Amino acid sequence: MRHEVIVGVERRRRWREEEKLSILEKVGLNGATVSDVARCHDITRQHIYQWRQELRRKGVLPRASETVFLPLPSPSEPEQSKDRQPLEIEVVLGNGRKLRCASDLPLERVQQLIRAVEAA
Repeated sequence: MRHEVIVGVERRRRWREEEKLSILEKVGLNGATVSDVARCHDITRQHIYQWRQELRRKGVLPRASETVFLPLPSPSEPEQSKDRQPLEIEVVLGNGRKLRCASDLPLERVQQLIRAVEAA
């Protein structure tokens, strides 16, 4: 059993926005849950939920219902020739479903497919 002795006045910690974002980004990485991340940083789960809400309100984090596309690095190979198949990408949605499609599919079509898969 571990005991902790606190000497002096216990003070509330202040977290900078960058620190909050850094901690929030760790949720979901390699299967890390909110509880795992909170325990690792010696905070409560409620801190993480409050920070998410606060940063979404400020526009720093996207809303849960918003689709976010991240840029992919350009391939190191020269452009694909006509006889090659385009690369396939896999999009993992928040509900756990996966969408696989060709990497050259127009963004608007990918967004339509995501909405259709999320609604099903």
